[in-house]
Amino acid sequence: MKLPQTKTKRLALFALGALLGLAVFLLVYGPAPLDVTNDLFCRGGYLEKDIQQHYAGWLFYRQDAVGFPLCVTTALNAPQGVSVAYTDSIPLLAALCRPLAGALGGTFQYFGWFTLLCFMLQGGFAALLCGVFVPGAVLPALGSALFLASPVLYERAFRHTSLGAQWLVLAALYLYFRLRKEERYASRGLFLLNILAIGIHPYFLPMTYAVTLALLLEHAVRARQWRGPALYLAADLACTAALGGALGFWYGTATSGGQALYGYFSMNLNALWNPAGLGGTVYSRFLPAQNLVGGNYDAFAYLGLGVLLALPAVLVCSRRTLARRLRSHWALCAVCVVLTEFAVSHVVTANGATLFTLPLPERLIQLFSVFRSGGRLFWPVYYLLVLAAFVGVCRLPRPLLWAALLVGVQIWDVSPGIWQRHQAWQQACREETFPTGLQSDFWQAAADYAHIVSVQGLQDDALHLALYAADHGMTTNDPFAARYDAAALESERQQLLRELAAGTLRSDTLYLFESEGAFLQAAEPVKAQAWCGEVTSADGASQWYVIAPGLQCQTFDSLCTPYDEAYPLRLADYTDALWNRGVLDETKQTVCFADAPFTRAKLENAAALVCAGQTYPITQVDDSDPGWLMVTLDIDDATVLWDQELETIQK
Repeated sequence: MKLPQTKTKRLALFALGALLGLAVFLLVYGPAPLDVTNDLFCRGGYLEKDIQQHYAGWLFYRQDAVGFPLCVTTALNAPQGVSVAYTDSIPLLAALCRPLAGALGGTFQYFGWFTLLCFMLQGGFAALLCGVFVPGAVLPALGSALFLASPVLYERAFRHTSLGAQWLVLAALYLYFRLRKEERYASRGLFLLNILAIGIHPYFLPMTYAVTLALLLEHAVRARQWRGPALYLAADLACTAALGGALGFWYGTATSGGQALYGYFSMNLNALWNPAGLGGTVYSRFLPAQNLVGGNYDAFAYLGLGVLLALPAVLVCSRRTLARRLRSHWALCAVCVVLTEFAVSHVVTANGATLFTLPLPERLIQLFSVFRSGGRLFWPVYYLLVLAAFVGVCRLPRPLLWAALLVGVQIWDVSPGIWQRHQAWQQACREETFPTGLQSDFWQAAADYAHIVSVQGLQDDALHLALYAADHGMTTNDPFAARYDAAALESERQQLLRELAAGTLRSDTLYLFESEGAFLQAAEPVKAQAWCGEVTSADGASQWYVIAPGLQCQTFDSLCTPYDEAYPLRLADYTDALWNRGVLDETKQTVCFADAPFTRAKLENAAALVCAGQTYPITQVDDSDPGWLMVTLDIDDATVLWDQELETIQK
């Protein structure tokens, strides 16, 4: 099959696919996300809370002073600052939209228009990709519809907004096949595509560069010409690194944060035929949802029934042609194998079981954890399988009939999942669908602070807390970004704890603690200078331990428990191999409390603990383990004390 002969024909084919993408977007999401002043779906969350992280990063960046590198805000991960690339806020778009948002003023979100653009480019490049192999406009348009029905696209759109740019993969594949047919490797389009990828999301870099590397290797071997491809690759990498630097990717030491999670978000061996999406969504009318292990959900890769039925038929009917093409595209096959192996990872899972774990050096796991959600790297292989199914049926007699049947079966199969995503979208656009936990009137009084500091732990409802800080022009060090400087954060926290222990408060700073024990220890020296206590959400699901300088004379609503003589005594929520939420598993008669002046004063002369009217005599208090007070009770099973407010009876 021949390529469209002229640039005009290619543009027309691209436009046709883009219009299909526009129509699909409007059918599924409607025009609501295109209103830049409508940020309800950003604040409430769509499917999960990731889009709140994306939006909070944009708000912090928008309000901060303009500087270089671009996209760095010192209001987040304060005082070091971080690029909003690490909040997945689409850094290139954030930099481009900032002047427009400043001119318009008020609420401004760009995630709706970005997702619309992704759908249009998905349709456009899918049509061009199919047009490399099939003639005319009708068949490529059907192919475009097949790619626009991709369940992987709907799993990411607005949930991980930047990862909706899967058109980058399609564009790379289109340029690969086109350049192979034209027997050349140098392409401004592919060069720019690789650079653009880092401005959207770094996870696309190994995908587009893998396709680029395959093209360069095949050309170099075929033409016995290595210098040109090597220089092309080096220049592309240099320009990509330069844009990354301009957008703040290399700013500070933000990349040292995060966990070594490679292998947790791996691709299950059932991924291609498992229609189970996030939140109970099932992308098939016919195939049942199957079990997953750990973070397998993030490597979702359901192909759809149409593609699953077409692939075996294509393999049988075109096995000789397929073998010849595999030999011709040997480097592309090689990078597909590598990407698949990386996606499956060293933790090999099938259905609900872990089959085996290959031993990897810790340093290698740390290195691979740069792309810790490795299952996503399967997408180039995924889209090649979709392409193979489509091109294969187009090689059969009466290709239009077979292609229409393939697309029809595919859309009919995956439509329940797309409909569920449509319904979830409608819900996300309603105010307070996912209510914030910051309902207490305490948060109104705290709005005048300049800084919110997380002195210990990751705070409950961290993303709503980040939006609260951004809305009130505060800075925060709460580590909710995907990457942060863990060492710098810990150093700052130790400095804050030393200041509190010395009785010193920063009057413009609100202090938050995750652990009650750490709070009780820190609050005692400063309780006369600040309101100290616990603030909860209305449903009790979230709680913050707070030191609020200057508010010591104020009284708040029932969601606030001040730290005073009436403050309740509670078990430490401590769990390890021996302890279960503060209860020693072996006897279930010994409980532990965080060692702090408050708990010592309550327990030193106590004869018994009282819970819900029941009295439990104390037989021993042991403080030999630094940081803990272990209390043995005359009780059958101390787990009845979990989450309970306790009182003491003095001797």
